[in-house]
Amino acid sequence: MHSDRRVDGGRSCAIAVDIIVQAGAWPEEAHLRALAERSLEAACQAAIADGAAEFSAESEVSLVFTDDAAMRELNRQWRDRDRPTNVLSFPQSQARSQAMSGLIGDIVLGFETVQREAALEGKPLDDHIAHLVVHGFLHLLGYDHENEEDADHMERLEREGLGRIGIADPYAADAKTSAMADD
Repeated sequence: MHSDRRVDGGRSCAIAVDIIVQAGAWPEEAHLRALAERSLEAACQAAIADGAAEFSAESEVSLVFTDDAAMRELNRQWRDRDRPTNVLSFPQSQARSQAMSGLIGDIVLGFETVQREAALEGKPLDDHIAHLVVHGFLHLLGYDHENEEDADHMERLEREGLGRIGIADPYAADAKTSAMADD
């Protein structure tokens, strides 16, 4: 299942969202769409405020909601890690600070891992999905967390984006897990 809808969030933030619910016991597609659009809008505005990019009317992000079996295969194939993970991002370009148009990239989430992490962290599943969409989108733009300085910068943008939609800091001492370090 998929459909397109444009997310318009003010100055230079217009991203088409392609949603595919491939596998897993995810919430209904309409619910996922609303959550994804809100999350991408927040991440887009945080990235613009950071000077990362401008987004043209032709910008697009694909979101795939799948299960751990598919995530394990993708993680093995693309990252040489033989285990499922919560989110993977596949950018079409590593460039930042330029006008983004066309397909920015794909974000893939694995249901069982996402659900398990949300339960372990005691947070609503929707909040964790939103966090992973924001996190994945920032990866599409070239942000990373390979060193402490980059991780601090990316986490600040995640907090800013999530705060825009009323979601608590996912990196607060009681909410932080090692799961995010795996992506």
